[in-house]
Amino acid sequence: MKSLFLLQIADAAGVEAAAPVVKELKFINFIFDPNSLWIMIPLYIMFFLAIYIFVERWLTLNKASKEERNFMNNIKDFIHDGKVDSALALCKGNDTPLARMIEKGLTRIGKPLEDIATAIENTGKLEIQRLEKSVPYLATIAGAAPMLGFLGTVVGMVVAFHNMEANASNVNIADLAGGIYTAMITTIAGLIVGVIAYILYNVIVTRISSVVYVLEAKTTEFMDLLHEPL
Repeated sequence: MKSLFLLQIADAAGVEAAAPVVKELKFINFIFDPNSLWIMIPLYIMFFLAIYIFVERWLTLNKASKEERNFMNNIKDFIHDGKVDSALALCKGNDTPLARMIEKGLTRIGKPLEDIATAIENTGKLEIQRLEKSVPYLATIAGAAPMLGFLGTVVGMVVAFHNMEANASNVNIADLAGGIYTAMITTIAGLIVGVIAYILYNVIVTRISSVVYVLEAKTTEFMDLLHEPL
């Protein structure tokens, strides 16, 4: 009985010894796999470029949306008092799209209202172009990153199966699995970069839309002011 018990312990120990050792998947190995760096490096560049564009545009939009307190009220008072020069000086002291649009309208006072509206509209188009600077790059990264990652996967799979064909007589399943694993890394990385860039792009586009809405509302208020009797 004792011998049977010892035999069972020995068999259990043998099973444990024969159990495969699962290699831990570490994040550092995932992002710095040497076999996929040729495609990962462009994805890294895209990722950091997307972050940079987002931060730069966000700060620019925050600055553009800031308005000096009582700015429009002061403009209204200056116009009612006939102090156009003071209104122009106030606009020049504010480095914002709204101030530049109002300034353009002030310089056209005395001309037909349609001409003033056209001048403000043209200036507004230029300001919107400045706000949208570099934003298309975010959209490009959002679309290109997944495709670039998929390209890396396809190339990696081709290489893996080519190696399997070249060594058909001595195929090692571990080597094949390792090649496929390396190939799939680029697709995962491309999707991550693409999703992040897509989200950042939509956040910036939404922010631009809100700023443009405010500009349109304020310039309409300015045009209504010019229609008022002095």
